[in-house]
Amino acid sequence: MGKVLGMLPSELLRRLDLGLEGDLPHLEEALTHPSFSNEQRGGRRVDNQRLEFLGDAVLGLCVTELLMERFPGAREGELSMMRSALVNTDALASWARGVELGAALRVGRGAEVAGERDQTNVLADATEALVAALYLDRGFESARALSRKIVASPLSQLASGSMLGRDAKSELQERVQARGAASPRYRLMGTEGPDHDRAFLVAVEVEGKVIGTGRGRSKKLAEQAAARAALVACASPEPRAAADATDERATADALEGAPEGPGAPLAGGASPESPVNDRGPSR
Repeated sequence: MGKVLGMLPSELLRRLDLGLEGDLPHLEEALTHPSFSNEQRGGRRVDNQRLEFLGDAVLGLCVTELLMERFPGAREGELSMMRSALVNTDALASWARGVELGAALRVGRGAEVAGERDQTNVLADATEALVAALYLDRGFESARALSRKIVASPLSQLASGSMLGRDAKSELQERVQARGAASPRYRLMGTEGPDHDRAFLVAVEVEGKVIGTGRGRSKKLAEQAAARAALVACASPEPRAAADATDERATADALEGAPEGPGAPLAGGASPESPVNDRGPSR
């Protein structure tokens, strides 16, 4: 165990601020890439893939819990897309690079030469394996604390109204117009609840295609929620399920073939009720 901790940069320990100096018997396993264990002769070959499997579930639960707290008025579909924007391969790898997690990994000689230490999939797997190590060795509270650190930066952007920390309607309009499409239009779909606790339901459309829906205690708040849902949808790197292919194609056509991927302008952002795979296609 001491050997692995000696490989960890002091900056990583400082940034994580989770007391990684001891009582973490699963840490070595979490930091071991399969290429390293495959090159070992004899003995038990252990890598971080089983921990990655567990960490994926633990991290997903922690982030879901956090989103439920931060967005009490959000619907299931919007929460799902927010989670997808926060917990996907690219987002996890971005955090890992920020704390220099790659420098702590044990990789095989061939993988080292190939530069796998800094590959997106490798870093994302190691991040989830680290969450699992904390969960197994120190319990759920420690795993929760690390999970919140991992998503802190993108979550602050979501909470401010858009993925880029700007007014959601303004950001959405800028993205749409940058593609040469007409400005988004907001349509009141209906209301819910009694007069003293009324909720407004709004859909945002681009050239007749719904790209997001939202609700709020005023039409203005509902429009912001709908715009935020559209921005969150376009931030997810996972393509829609086959059942949504028609809506996705129509939206893409309206936006003149916007590129896919994280941060791309409205690539496949249809209804926020559509299911999304949380980890994206790069897995």
